[in-house]
Amino acid sequence: MNTPNFSVFDPAALSQLSQQFSQAFNPQFLQQLSHVADPNTFLGLLNPSAQNHGGAAGLGDLGISLDPAVLEKLQAEYTQQLSALWQDMLAARIPVSADRRFSAAAWQGNPVYAFNAAAYLLNAHFLNAMVDALDAPPKMKRKIGFTVQQMIDAMAPSNFLATNPVAQQKIVETNGESLTKGITQMLADMHKGRVSQTDESAFEVGVDVATTEGSVVFENDLFQLIQYQPLTPKVHQRPLLIVPPCINKFYILDLQPQNSLVRYVVEQGHTVFLISWRNADESMAHTTWDQYITDGAIRAIQVVQDISGQDKINTLGFCVGGTILSTALAKLAAEKANPVASLTLLTAFLDFSDTGILDVYIDDMQIRMREQAIGHGGLMPGREFGSAFSSLRPNDLLWNYVESNYLKGEQPAPFDLLYWNADSTNLPGPMFCYYLRNMYLDNSLKDAGKLTVGGQKIDLGKIDAPTFIYASREDHIVPWTSAYASASLLNPKKPKQNRFVLGASGHIAGVINPPAKKKRSYWTNEKIAKDADTWLAAAVEHPGSWWTEWAEFLSGHAGKQVAAPRTSGNATYGVIEPAPGRYVKVRAE
Repeated sequence: MNTPNFSVFDPAALSQLSQQFSQAFNPQFLQQLSHVADPNTFLGLLNPSAQNHGGAAGLGDLGISLDPAVLEKLQAEYTQQLSALWQDMLAARIPVSADRRFSAAAWQGNPVYAFNAAAYLLNAHFLNAMVDALDAPPKMKRKIGFTVQQMIDAMAPSNFLATNPVAQQKIVETNGESLTKGITQMLADMHKGRVSQTDESAFEVGVDVATTEGSVVFENDLFQLIQYQPLTPKVHQRPLLIVPPCINKFYILDLQPQNSLVRYVVEQGHTVFLISWRNADESMAHTTWDQYITDGAIRAIQVVQDISGQDKINTLGFCVGGTILSTALAKLAAEKANPVASLTLLTAFLDFSDTGILDVYIDDMQIRMREQAIGHGGLMPGREFGSAFSSLRPNDLLWNYVESNYLKGEQPAPFDLLYWNADSTNLPGPMFCYYLRNMYLDNSLKDAGKLTVGGQKIDLGKIDAPTFIYASREDHIVPWTSAYASASLLNPKKPKQNRFVLGASGHIAGVINPPAKKKRSYWTNEKIAKDADTWLAAAVEHPGSWWTEWAEFLSGHAGKQVAAPRTSGNATYGVIEPAPGRYVKVRAE
């Protein structure tokens, strides 16, 4: 995932994104593509013999083609619609736009600005239509489409002061104050190296977010272990250990009391432990994937067993935390150990056959570049994760804020989710490169015995535990069909031990859906089908949150009710400090 590192508020810097793809495509072609301003430029590249005097190759030289009949039809449609648009402008007929970027009265009230927006949308439509019509290998086609869409989004007239009438009008109305504020906020973001999506001064970890009461009862160089204070007089005998992703901070699961999954589980009468991963610094530059398994997840399981006095505990892994947890349980299974009464996986990959839109960042050349740079020592900067994830939804996560923060001079509103999103984490280079190559590129985890961790061959099929698998239907990070594939890898001889639930919305919003809000819906089907589509066809949709379904599953494997512990930890593992601890407060900047 050789994520481009550029100043995200500068549209011109998107040319660096095209350069990142030069490992997969002809460099001269990409240089041309980075300057695409209208479909006619792109059309020229589709000629197999198209070469300029410098020898720059067209698409035809890359083995990519477009049916001449389709090309002729697209050219005719484009010319016809552009001519009609021009005639409308000459006749002072304002084109109507449903695009929210151009819906303000200032856009519709001036024929020049309205025409500019309409011409932009027309060009964007036909650029995407030509990408769709290309005859190319699927992965290459996705990369071309991704690159073209990045440039389309960057070139929107709403992103530039000279072509944004709303921003110009605000300058006049505020006597220039909006421009002054916008420049000030842009300079501040240049210093931070990223676009502000929220008022970050409105939040403090442990005060405004991550506030569920508890104590840190163990720590090593990789993580702190939090034990949360019970909120009921009695608790289930078996505790729950949560393994969150190490790519983000854990408190997405504990934002505010009203939307905290952690607090919800505690309120259901469970003793909850949670791993708070350390934000990697230079002292962790040589930390490996194996260490995250053995010194991370497995060590946490052992400590929870010791504190609770239980041989078996319940476990939950979220996103890459689910990948880490499942690998740890497979290693323990190879050692004839089975420490879990149940396993819950939330939007997690075990089978990386389809990695969705993230696939545009994954190929052998990109990963070899990462390995050369940080694979033997170094850090993967958290800001690059932020750039990569923002590029998946650039209009919502980037250009929207360029317009509001800089062009209009508006102060971003406080929003806990976006504060968490900006609180990035670094990862050790060796660990990250191993994860990219062995999981995303080679998809080795799903194959029994292909990977060895801590001297043990990993076979997910040897994990023997009732399993609850959750996926989000609109997830662009972990496609729900990929999460469903975990059902065929776990408990292969006991398929009835697996339960799959599908929720509405995306990677985060689908997971963080408390029942009290009565939002969204979820689907259930007790029978695990051979493939995801067959499962969904027979599934039943329910209104509200999937949390209640999972709470019932968890309670069924949590043992009898006992008196809640009065103190955290035990004689061996005493309280180190109050939750949320020090590790989560370390920022990546």
